Amino acid sequence: MKKTGIAAALLLRLTSVPAIAQTSAKVISTGDGDTLRVSSQGKTITVRLACIDAPESSQRPWGQQSAAKLKQFLPPGQAIQIREVEKDRYGRVVAELFVGNQSVNLQMVKQGQAVVYRQYLSACSATQAQYLQAEAQAKQKKLGFWNQPNPVMPWDFRRGGGRQANNQQPARSNSTPKPVSNTQQNCSPAYPSVCIPPAPPDLNCSDISYRNFQVLPPDPHHFDGDRDGVGCEKK
Repeated sequence: MKKTGIAAALLLRLTSVPAIAQTSAKVISTGDGDTLRVSSQGKTITVRLACIDAPESSQRPWGQQSAAKLKQFLPPGQAIQIREVEKDRYGRVVAELFVGNQSVNLQMVKQGQAVVYRQYLSACSATQAQYLQAEAQAKQKKLGFWNQPNPVMPWDFRRGGGRQANNQQPARSNSTPKPVSNTQQNCSPAYPSVCIPPAPPDLNCSDISYRNFQVLPPDPHHFDGDRDGVGCEKK
C-alpha cells in the first residue's frame, strides 16, 4: 500500500465520523433533547437523533436539562453534517449529527443528557462501542440523567403514559385501553390489548380512539413509529 493510502486509512480510523455520505445543514431550532429543525438544500427538515433517547420534557428536571444541553451544542445557525439513517413514520429524518468530527449524539450520551437506545443502536454500528462506553462512564459519574436514585428510561416513561412519581416505575395512563380478547371478530393479532381490524385499509392514529397500546410486529398499520412496542403514544 502506498504511503498516502496508509495515511488516509489511519486518519479514517482516528476520526469519529463514519465513512458514509453526509449532508450539510444549518440548525434552525432545537426542541427536546433528541429533536431539532434544520435547513438543508433549501428545505426545512425535522431531525430525530439516531441511536439515543433523551428524557421526555415531562421527566422533570431531566428533560429540561437535556433540551438545554442540545441547544448549547447546536445553537441556531450552527453548521452541521447529517448522516441520515432512515425516515420515521412522522416524516422525520433519523440521523447522527456531526459538528466537525464530533458526533453530537455521542456527546449527549457522554454528558449524561441522553441514554443509548439499544433497540436501534445498530444504526450506529461503526461506533456502538463508543456509545456504550460513554453511557457506562456517565452512569458511573452520575452525570445528568443518571444523577437520580431510580432512573426511568424514556421509553418506559412513554410506555407508562407519561407519568412518573417519586422516581418509581411510571403508572399507566388512563387512556390505555383495557385488554381485550384477540378472539373478537376482525381483530389484528398485532395489537393484542385492543381490537383493531387488520389492513387493508391502512389506518392512522387519528382514525382510532386507542392510545398507548401494545404493538407486535409486523405492525400492519404502522402505529408504532419509533418501534418501542407502544402504538399511538400520547405525550
